[in-house]
Amino acid sequence: MKELEQLVEISRKYGGDSRFVIAGGGNTSFKNSTRLWVKASGHALATITEDGFAVLDRAGLDIIATKEYSADAAECEAQATADLMAACITKDRKPSVETSLHNALSAPFVVHLHPTIINGLTSSMDVEAAVERLFGSKVLYVPYSDPGYALFKRVSIAVTDYVAANGCEPEIILLQNHGIFVGAETTEQVEAIYDRVVATIESAIVTPLPEGAAEVGDMVTEVVPALRMILSRGGEVKTLKVVNSSLIEWYAESEEHFAAVAAPFSPDSIIYCNSKYIYISADTPAAILEQAEQKIAHYRAAYGYDPKVILIKGVGLVSVGRNAKECGIVEDVYVDMMKIAWYAQSFGGEHPMTAEQIVFVDNWEAHKPKFKTAGTGRVENKIFIITGAAQGFGEGIAKSLIRHGANIVVADLNEQTGSKTTAELNAMASGNKAIFAKCNVADMESLKALIKSTVCAFGGLDVFVSNAGIARTGGLDSMSAEQFELIAKINYNGFFFCTKVASDVMKLQNRYNSENWGDIIQINSKSGLRGSKSNFAYAGSKFGGIGLVQSFALELAQYRIKVNAVCPGNFYDGPLWSDPENGLFLQFLKAGKVPGAKRVEDVREYYLAQAPMRKGCAPEDVCKAVLYLIEQTCETGQALPITGGQVMLN
Repeated sequence: MKELEQLVEISRKYGGDSRFVIAGGGNTSFKNSTRLWVKASGHALATITEDGFAVLDRAGLDIIATKEYSADAAECEAQATADLMAACITKDRKPSVETSLHNALSAPFVVHLHPTIINGLTSSMDVEAAVERLFGSKVLYVPYSDPGYALFKRVSIAVTDYVAANGCEPEIILLQNHGIFVGAETTEQVEAIYDRVVATIESAIVTPLPEGAAEVGDMVTEVVPALRMILSRGGEVKTLKVVNSSLIEWYAESEEHFAAVAAPFSPDSIIYCNSKYIYISADTPAAILEQAEQKIAHYRAAYGYDPKVILIKGVGLVSVGRNAKECGIVEDVYVDMMKIAWYAQSFGGEHPMTAEQIVFVDNWEAHKPKFKTAGTGRVENKIFIITGAAQGFGEGIAKSLIRHGANIVVADLNEQTGSKTTAELNAMASGNKAIFAKCNVADMESLKALIKSTVCAFGGLDVFVSNAGIARTGGLDSMSAEQFELIAKINYNGFFFCTKVASDVMKLQNRYNSENWGDIIQINSKSGLRGSKSNFAYAGSKFGGIGLVQSFALELAQYRIKVNAVCPGNFYDGPLWSDPENGLFLQFLKAGKVPGAKRVEDVREYYLAQAPMRKGCAPEDVCKAVLYLIEQTCETGQALPITGGQVMLN
């Protein structure tokens, strides 16, 4: 059907533009004389297809417009919702709560959005006068109403009055503290109307929005991991996200500035960010955390749940959620609130929702399923750094762990391959997420930047998988001092550097949550358990790694940080072994490590024959070992062989 194709197209156009749609808000519809197609709940405008629209019988919807419901607001809403569902033909798709409004307008196409700049006008003190000044009688302005059936009735009455006064329906309806409805015969006309409204409001903005970037404050690694644990006490471990910008810095500058964004402007703000937000201003990490302890405790006592937004002067905006996806939504909605507050200054200042309006939305059943329940993966929402994760073992471990719900930081020097792997991981993710961070494990400053990126993205660190390593074969006659030092620098020194920075974060977290544990896991090798001919530099670095594992385990046990090693056998299908230009099969062939070998295949067969199970070690096997080490709390300082029986512990 041509009209449905057009509806999908315009829905995606606006749904994919953050100036018009944040967190999937808004809805679109098309109607003929008997049927109405409206965006179904749970479907994002940005990616919607024809299957994302609920189909309703208009005769059934007309009943809602004339029927008398209970005087009790909650009972009224339930009765209207029941009639809405009765009119729904597609029972597997729940229609938007605003469907009756779409039906009440005669225009075939109706597009309802919450554009930031438009809400800057509708959430301002002088909104009614400004609408009259900017648009005259061409726009119907409707004062705030509680969402759902109450909003439908109020707008329906206003439209009837408008028709009586003007002889036609309004093309544009502006709703105080809510958004805009546009109705038209065609989608082209809808777009033209939106362009005109936005341009008109833009021309009235006195002070442009601050657009500059700003660094997250350096205190973030000394504050946010502890904050995450304070928020996680007595329940599931939270995910946090930290961002900053010139706009955020402005509102974080003082209590006075924060006051402008201390209360919500729309129901969506409450649905996604709660109705109360925390502001913290202090000069030191200790003072920030002291304030955080007090304010979070007071917040929980007062409201019975955790805050989703914490604004910290000198750090940035902290979004709190059950997973990374939820944190991203909270960030988007609250930053949008800041923009709305800024734009509202051009129209007499911001006009937040009243206490009574907030209470209604806080208790509004229709908004509660917005966030899906948390997943149940074995490491659900745990935060992992995996070095050398762009390819090979690291990539395979990351892909196995992300299926179990982990958040993954792909830490690697190879930016191009690492970014590709990160995109593949995110395609596999649900509420969790992967990010790429360029990192040199042999450089302490690079590792500090890695930790900061991790804390900003997820709020802390639960598991550090030290996987990055290099191998250079050769005997005493062929191994150069430079090669030997490079192997030691990456495989041995690098593990020390990684443990140093990772343990700092984990100590901080565990200091603020007595039930939390941290894990540092070195991906070692069977060569760390048994000497390796013509491979002494690699084997020596791995032997040394196990010495570090045992020593670090003794030192960090008191902080509830476990340090263990996984000692895989050979991953024959990975690039370390099978790379046609520099893989170990080729290196060993050239070095004469396998007597009588003429071809790479001879070297492969030689090594397969050494494992009783006649198989190499795959990343999935290593992942199972990693999961075991994380889940148990009674082993540390261990070197767990995963070798198919090739190397066994004495």
